[in-house]
Amino acid sequence: MIGTTTRSLSEAVEQAVAALDFERVRKDYWEQNEFVVIERFLSQTIVEQSLIPRAEHLKPKLNRNYIPGHKKGGSVSYYTVLEEAPEFLDLYRSPAFIDFLSRLVDARLMLCPDNDPHSCALYYYTEPGDHIGFHYDTSYYKGARYTILMGLVDKSESCRLVYQLYKGDPARETKELQLTTRPGDMVIFNGDKLWHAVTPLGEGEERVALTMEYVTNQEMGRFKRIYSNLKDAFAYFGLRALWKRSAETRHE
Repeated sequence: MIGTTTRSLSEAVEQAVAALDFERVRKDYWEQNEFVVIERFLSQTIVEQSLIPRAEHLKPKLNRNYIPGHKKGGSVSYYTVLEEAPEFLDLYRSPAFIDFLSRLVDARLMLCPDNDPHSCALYYYTEPGDHIGFHYDTSYYKGARYTILMGLVDKSESCRLVYQLYKGDPARETKELQLTTRPGDMVIFNGDKLWHAVTPLGEGEERVALTMEYVTNQEMGRFKRIYSNLKDAFAYFGLRALWKRSAETRHE
C-alpha cells in the first residue's frame, strides 16, 4: 500500500496550517515582495510515508524535456497526478490550505481549471545537468497566479533553488539567494514577481519537487491559451498533455 489515508493527510494539512504563526508568515511574505519560505510545513514522517512513495511510483511516467541553454529535466502533469496520486490532490484541494493561502496573499484563490497540466505537478531532477534557467512563473490567466513549491526529495549538494528578491524594484537592492528545499519545506510566491532558477544537478544526485498553482481568475484568453499549450507540450509535459488539454478545452 502506498501512502496514508486521505483523512490522515487532510488532518496533517489542517494541523500544519493551525500551527503556523500566521502574522509572522504574512509579514515575511509581504516584506519579501510576495515570497516566503516555511520550513517543515509538513512533517518528515508525513512526507516520507505518503508523498515520497507516490513520487517514486510516478517516476516511470515522467516526460523528459530539454531546451538548450534553458532547461533539462522531467515532469509529471496534473493529468497523471489526477489518475494515480490522490495524496497530492488532498493537499492541493484542502479547504484549510486554500483559506490560509487566500488570507496570506489578500485574494480569494481558486484551483486552476482541470485542463491546466501545471495546476498540481511534479518536477524531477534525476540526471546530471538537470536544471532550469531564470524565469518568472508568468500568469497567462486574467488575474494573478501563485506558485507553491514543496520539497519532496533532496539528495543533492548542487541542485538548489536560486532566486532574486526585489528584481525590477528601483527602490530596493536586488538580493540573490539560494535555497535547499528539504522534504516538507514549502515556498510560496507570486509567479509574476519572483525571478528564479534551479542550478544543475550533480552526478549521482536527485531532487524532486511538487508544485501547486492557484489563480484569482480561471479565465484565459484564446491566444494566451494557445501559447500556454505549446509551451507546456514542448517544455514540460509532452504532446500527449497538449492533446489532453485540447480535448478538455473543446468540452468546456
